[in-house]
Amino acid sequence: MNFTNFGKYILLLKAVFKKPEKTKIYVKAIFQQMNFVGVGSLGLISIISTFIGAVMTLQIAFQLVSDFIPKTIIGSVNRDSSILELSPTITAIVLAGKIGSAISSEIGTMRVTEQIDALEIMGINTPGYLILPKVIAGITMMPMLVIVSMFLSIGGGFLGGTLSGAVSAADYILGVTTDFNPYTIVVSLVKAFVFGFIITTVPAYEGFYVRGGALEVAQASTRAVVVSCISILACDYLVTQLLL
Repeated sequence: MNFTNFGKYILLLKAVFKKPEKTKIYVKAIFQQMNFVGVGSLGLISIISTFIGAVMTLQIAFQLVSDFIPKTIIGSVNRDSSILELSPTITAIVLAGKIGSAISSEIGTMRVTEQIDALEIMGINTPGYLILPKVIAGITMMPMLVIVSMFLSIGGGFLGGTLSGAVSAADYILGVTTDFNPYTIVVSLVKAFVFGFIITTVPAYEGFYVRGGALEVAQASTRAVVVSCISILACDYLVTQLLL
């Protein structure tokens, strides 16, 4: 059954990436989706990233019990963990709940109310028209949100550490700026690109093939979030294994 679903998913993607009928209509839809995915999620991601950075700093400082380890290590550990793992993965899981459920519900409702059938009768490539703008918005806005999350997570760590007295401002800044490897940014952005693709395509698949009524749409929305989160964590492991 899972192989059947995966096959249908691949065939749907094949239809999604067909050449669009009218590019002008797609461009407008892409910008609308970019506003929804990116700008609409900015506030939520900002709050979560800042607090996670602050909590991470306090936890690292709590575990740093040896006097022989310099306090600067708090900044460098928080920087690397935020860039490599926390910012892309937490952002993706939060957006899977927020964006994924919305996409699945929107397309699922169109399916059960026969709007998709009406579009297909008019000869429109419905997977491309409904899903492609969402995919493009996801893979472009997700890396941008992750970059914002990185800065806010490190900034939140600075605030949390200095306000609590766990680390001085000078030590934290020295730790953040010492031995920085720019390749970690590349790995994080690759993860963001992959996660953005998952967050938009998996819920779109669940919504596109839903059958029944309002109850089935709700179930598909829940299933979309669960499958997206599992896929994100699995791909997180694969990308980390391949690139690090």
